[in-house]
Amino acid sequence: MQKGTLYGVSVGPGDPELLTQKAIRVIREADVVAVPNIGHKRQTAYEIAAEYLQGKELLDCPTPMTKDRSEAEASYVAIADDLCALLEAGKSVAYLCLGDIGIYSTYIYIHDIVRARGYEIEIVPGVTSFSAAAATLGIALCEGPERLIVAPVLASDVDEVLTFPGNKVFMKSGKALFELRDKLGLYGQLDGASMVANCGLPDEKVFERFSDVDSDDYFSVVIVKEDAR
Repeated sequence: MQKGTLYGVSVGPGDPELLTQKAIRVIREADVVAVPNIGHKRQTAYEIAAEYLQGKELLDCPTPMTKDRSEAEASYVAIADDLCALLEAGKSVAYLCLGDIGIYSTYIYIHDIVRARGYEIEIVPGVTSFSAAAATLGIALCEGPERLIVAPVLASDVDEVLTFPGNKVFMKSGKALFELRDKLGLYGQLDGASMVANCGLPDEKVFERFSDVDSDDYFSVVIVKEDAR
């Protein structure tokens, strides 16, 4: 029996209209669709692709958001085991992933395990959250010779990033949102900062001035323009 193929499918930041044609085709053709579950009531990736999931066999993939590395790695191995069992049975699997898989995705750890076991794998790229956020704000991420720095707030030294010349995108801000705002003020970069929370989702919030932010939504993208005009 020919083994199945695992497809990592990027579904974009939230708006179902930002799904690529390739993502839609792969989801439709897959025997099974794997849906990540990080413990939130809202399963965002599922909701984005819901139109194409009717009648599909679904695989729930519990992925706890934890700082305990051993717990996280155990969940990746458990998911990989489930995926490999399906692939061994000759089924193709589309694993849904928010945004673009190449940008801070949890899926990539699972991808590496499955690939190391010798299975066929393909990644379907998608629209990044910060590209969509910039479009919503009506601004360019970078122009001419400008540099663009992308950093996760919780996994990077914000002070170090703020000393680099260039425009900046801060992801995974979440609970550190107000701390980030204070840091931007300290470094004189708050006036050039904007934010979009839940981009493309029904509860989207747009703040052209980051200083006006009043809540720490989980899905928040902060864009800092070095030359605020």
